[in-house]
Amino acid sequence: MDTKLTLKLDKDVIEKAKEYASSHQRSLSNLVESYLKVLIDKDETKSEDGIEISPFVKSLRTGVKLPADFYEKKAYRDYLEEKYK
Repeated sequence: MDTKLTLKLDKDVIEKAKEYASSHQRSLSNLVESYLKVLIDKDETKSEDGIEISPFVKSLRTGVKLPADFYEKKAYRDYLEEKYK
């Protein structure tokens, strides 16, 4: 859901931001929203053990949830057995 937001910024910054947005075929609102998402996600990019996850790696997420009793080695073994029957 989109909501209107009013910001007070330096006039030169606004003009340069508009030029940048135009040259990249994006709206200024889209640029600001993307930047804010990056700031918000920055705090969420650390895994449970404190290792920072890059945005590229985060973009690879598929949303697939594996069952708690899923064993990678067994799945791989089953795959190889099926492949080389």
